[in-house]
Amino acid sequence: MLAWMTRQRSLPQFFRDPRTGEVVLGQVPNTAIVLWFAARVLSLLWDARAEELRWIATGALLVWAVDEVVRGASPFRRALGALVLAYQIFVLVR
Repeated sequence: MLAWMTRQRSLPQFFRDPRTGEVVLGQVPNTAIVLWFAARVLSLLWDARAEELRWIATGALLVWAVDEVVRGASPFRRALGALVLAYQIFVLVR
């Protein structure tokens, strides 16, 4: 029974900033996410530069993922960054 109670308390902690105790699922988009989004949209609209824009988008997403792994505000954000980083590396190596 005690293990069940511990799991119930630890799940909300996964989404909390350990310093402030606030729930942190998302934040105002940072520069890397804005660049990723803009490059992806432009790659769909601008065929002549689509490949270059996709590379810029991939680089921006890699920068965002590394930043989240290193400085994520909650364990959830660090895990999300690690998953995105692993997926992007998998896609690049493939």
